[in-house]
Amino acid sequence: MPDGAFTGVVAMDGPSGTGKSTVARRLAGQLGARYLDTGAMYRAATLAVLRAGIDPQDTLAVVETVERADIAISTDPRSPGVTLDGADVSGPIRSSEVTAAVSAVSAVPAVRVRLVDLQRELIGDGGVVVEGRDIGSVVWPGARPKIYLTASAETRARRRAGELGAASDLATVAADIARRDRLDSSRAASPLARAEDAVEIDTTYLDIDQVVQRLVDITMNGARR
Repeated sequence: MPDGAFTGVVAMDGPSGTGKSTVARRLAGQLGARYLDTGAMYRAATLAVLRAGIDPQDTLAVVETVERADIAISTDPRSPGVTLDGADVSGPIRSSEVTAAVSAVSAVPAVRVRLVDLQRELIGDGGVVVEGRDIGSVVWPGARPKIYLTASAETRARRRAGELGAASDLATVAADIARRDRLDSSRAASPLARAEDAVEIDTTYLDIDQVVQRLVDITMNGARR
């Protein structure tokens, strides 16, 4: 598709290890749309908390720290990235320390309010593929289409271990994913959940190209497969 042809909003939700980031970026590229990784924003907020020496369980201090943090994110699918107080933190936000604390920080209602406001500003007039955990249910309920990606627990753990490198332990990665699923699904504010009108796609036995093509078909034709 030519640049700028897609003017809507695609909401892509789902747990870790389903391929959300990769396929969302590819889909945005094919649609000539922008790409917004909301998870990177929560990770940047978590990094700000950790760098300030704040306990992620200290809700008041977490809120004050995140309120002061200057978080900015690129919406170019060809060069995604996030900055914290003007510095590129695209690498540091993927650390194990941030991964271990991000669910706790993300569960704080005031943190979610601030970042959801920023996300809505970035979505603006549309023309964007947005990935996260509560896009179709909370951030942009009017998105069309709404996609919910899923995959078997074993597949998700294997994919995430592959992203982390050869030194990662599959059992440890699987346990961490299960922990994050439990925390993200049970939090009071904007829990991970499939929107009622979302199209669910199980990526367990699909490669990236197959998933992207299916998403293009759904987005352009309104198919419900």
